[in-house]
Amino acid sequence: MKKVISILTLATLFGAVGAACAAEQGKLPRNYENWDKSKARVITDKKSMFYGIHYIYVNKKAMPTYKTGGANYPEGSRFIAVNYTIKDEGGKQVPGKKSMIVMMQRDKKAQETGGWHFVGFTPDGKPSGLDGKRDCFSCHEKDAKDRGFVLSRYADFK
Repeated sequence: MKKVISILTLATLFGAVGAACAAEQGKLPRNYENWDKSKARVITDKKSMFYGIHYIYVNKKAMPTYKTGGANYPEGSRFIAVNYTIKDEGGKQVPGKKSMIVMMQRDKKAQETGGWHFVGFTPDGKPSGLDGKRDCFSCHEKDAKDRGFVLSRYADFK
């Protein structure tokens, strides 16, 4: 009986640790497709990590600061980039299959990454294991420190 209780205790503990890790990684918000959406951006350089066609979605908390090009985003601001492969339809480049989803969420406690969490997802919305500090923040820090580490610009929406 003690063995069964110990196994159940360990299973509960591992389940709680797994849930905490998933929560720390962040979840893809439901209905983010209803947020403000940028125009398509096409990157044809096959060597680029961002090769393909992508759109940026911006939530309501982030949009006022984003519109002004400011740097002080409120807690809970979110940006989601959705990347697609490039498909040729009659000589026109159109989105193909979804290839990657990345979320940037304002959390002032995330000091190592400028107060943002960077979370990657597979095309079906499951965590991808992306390392936000290594895989994202170095470019954001280098190219957009003066804009609150946000690479895209509101002009991408016009």
